Amino acid sequence: DVLGSRGLGDVYKRQIMEHILSLSYGKDSLACLGAIKKLGLPLDRIIHAEIWATDTIPADLPPMIEFKEKADKIIKERFGITVEHVSAGVTYEEIFYRKHKTGKYIGRIYGFPWMKGAWCNDKLKIAALKKIDKNAVSYIGIAADEPERLARLNNKTRKISPLALANWTESDCWKWCEENDLLSPIYSTSGRGGCWFCHNQGVDQLRLLRKNYPDYWKLLLKWDKDSPMTFKLDFRTVHDYEKRFDLEDKGYIQPNDSRFRWKSLDNPELLKGEEND
Repeated sequence: DVLGSRGLGDVYKRQIMEHILSLSYGKDSLACLGAIKKLGLPLDRIIHAEIWATDTIPADLPPMIEFKEKADKIIKERFGITVEHVSAGVTYEEIFYRKHKTGKYIGRIYGFPWMKGAWCNDKLKIAALKKIDKNAVSYIGIAADEPERLARLNNKTRKISPLALANWTESDCWKWCEENDLLSPIYSTSGRGGCWFCHNQGVDQLRLLRKNYPDYWKLLLKWDKDSPMTFKLDFRTVHDYEKRFDLEDKGYIQPNDSRFRWKSLDNPELLKGEEND
């Protein structure tokens, strides 16, 4: 039950509540617009948590920034609602260099977030969305074929999945976005969106970042040098990836070679034409 024990009818009885779509610009959250329209659900506002890397550099890459502007126009034209871009009022870099005031790490900067329980999600995204009235009903993009995520929805959090109510799967969401010219360009290079500095990125995304946005990569290397925390949970640093990509550029290894081993970075000559251990 995506609404808990009370059901959808109880939500409608309390018309004083605002009904807000939390938009990430991914296929599922955008497809919520189609499901909401199909089901005739009320929709008062659409809100997007805007994240900034620094005071002047956004968290989104240029193609995503362009897409968001395009999507906002389409949404305004077809659904009559202006997307509100809200922020936490603080940048990733500001929190990165913020010092711990209590605990065993007192005086030390935060640095890169932990892979699990990352501070970036709480202090940048959730903090922005907390500006929404806590009594509002929030629509979130969880597809019908995501049972584990749907199981976490309940009346206490006042979160509803229009996709589940419409029985739309992730493939349905993809199709709706394609048909409505609202499929994010991020899916042409990766299976996930998000911040260009995100530690959850895979090697392919990091390789493209280094190739296409060298200034961003340079900033990521600077943060890596200053951070008391490694970029990855497996203790890999951004500088480790820099070494790997440099060896690829020089022809010592091929991108995504299954034989690659991180320990080989210290012995690049052993990589040439040989199988790694």
